[in-house]
Amino acid sequence: MWDSQLNYFWFDGELMLNQGVTASIDVGQGEELSLAHREAVNHGKIRGPRTFTGVGHFQAGAVTGLETALSMNQAPKTPEEARTLTRKFLAAGADVIMFHDGKFSPDVVAAGCDEAHKAGKACSLRAGGPKSLPADGAAAGVDFIPHAQGVSQAILKDGARGNAELDRYADMDEAKAKALIALLVQHHVALVPNLINIAPTYAKDAPRFLAQTEQLFADPALLAYYPAENIKEMRLTKTRMDDAALRDKRVAGYRNMLRFYRTFDAAGGHVMVGGDTNPARVAGPVVHEEMEMFQEAGIPAMRILQGATQWPAEAMHVQDRLGSVTPGKLADIVIVNADPLKNIANLRDMDTLIFDGKVADRGFHASYGTVFMGAGDDAHAVENLAWTQALKAATVRGGRAPGGGAAPAPDPFQSPQLAIEQISPVVVTAGAPTTLLSLKGFNFVAQSRVYFDGVPVPYTRVSATELQVLLDENLLRRAGRFDIVVKNPDPAAPLWGDGTSNKAHLLVDFKY
Repeated sequence: MWDSQLNYFWFDGELMLNQGVTASIDVGQGEELSLAHREAVNHGKIRGPRTFTGVGHFQAGAVTGLETALSMNQAPKTPEEARTLTRKFLAAGADVIMFHDGKFSPDVVAAGCDEAHKAGKACSLRAGGPKSLPADGAAAGVDFIPHAQGVSQAILKDGARGNAELDRYADMDEAKAKALIALLVQHHVALVPNLINIAPTYAKDAPRFLAQTEQLFADPALLAYYPAENIKEMRLTKTRMDDAALRDKRVAGYRNMLRFYRTFDAAGGHVMVGGDTNPARVAGPVVHEEMEMFQEAGIPAMRILQGATQWPAEAMHVQDRLGSVTPGKLADIVIVNADPLKNIANLRDMDTLIFDGKVADRGFHASYGTVFMGAGDDAHAVENLAWTQALKAATVRGGRAPGGGAAPAPDPFQSPQLAIEQISPVVVTAGAPTTLLSLKGFNFVAQSRVYFDGVPVPYTRVSATELQVLLDENLLRRAGRFDIVVKNPDPAAPLWGDGTSNKAHLLVDFKY
């Protein structure tokens, strides 16, 4: 089974395997970390489902200009720029090209999808407009629409308004819905609706969903590493209720939403299972919850199964390897004790999980982790870049620190708060020889000290804005994701920090 929309967090792996989830499509915010994680799973170095990754994504978001080449929030402005960026991501190893919002014109989306398809890869679009809506995405050749974003806007009655999905579905225009369904089916565009994300407390079995998830967290081995704040967030999400007047309208919207997907499925559309999985929705159980909501909608059980297996593989252009129990394909198989065609909830009653041809351990272990750790919200090579730019504006005169070039390093009585802006290289391979690492930033002083994985390491000062750090080969023998910080003594601006820089991360990848 697949989770077709996942915000990856390192602690998701055992939960997903425990629930029979053997593959996932991330949302394209893992950057270089996502590639290292994917290969480590595929080579048996990390316990977890195989990951299909966008690496980064195209989004018209805020950037500082200091991000790595594979960062998210890259925004092509022309079709040719879209082709160039797409080729860059594909060359790096992306499995899917992701347009993360509808702020790109249809010709830009079409160019990116064309390049992806020429390479045998997938293309997705969150079609929420204003420039690209679901119909535009279909014409541009997207394979699937995460969040089914833009659908509720596209089928809203003329003159109606609604900020929330259920409000818009409550005012659904039947004719618009019918026309959109026909168009999406014609162009073979799959939808990932994330019903459990839109309406976590509206499902008829919502209390059971919470109880079954709570049962998992009764396991002390899982509690040993799963963040307590995420359990709290999950409970709030599954119990937070709208007030009575709003809920009445949204109940109607919920019923219309289910009916839309039942009609889309009946017309031949592909509804893919994905939880928009994040700390508010527990990886693993959320896949079952989504499927059981599909069943509540009236989608036949066999087609729900296909939405969790065959159709994600087809959307990702990997149906030659995955998606069905067929000779020659990879053996990812869930063996259950009861017939899911009678009740899709029977998929929870698992006997055995076979992953990559071997019986997999579905248990929880207090020592679980990955060598890279990392999560959807801290995957960057350098953290807190927006903060670094605010600090620079506040503490560096004219944007240039004193003591540039070969001039002696400043040695003030009270040192300024410092920051790292860039690191190079971002990735090395385990067993690499002694390596020179460049750190660029500002407010480096004579008494600055560089720490790699908590250990002080030697460096050469190139200027007040660059240090060359010498990493001995002994530090690079094992794979991992290692923190790098620079520390100054006695900061003069405690409002900005304690003299320790933001973190940079060096990925030491496995040698395969």
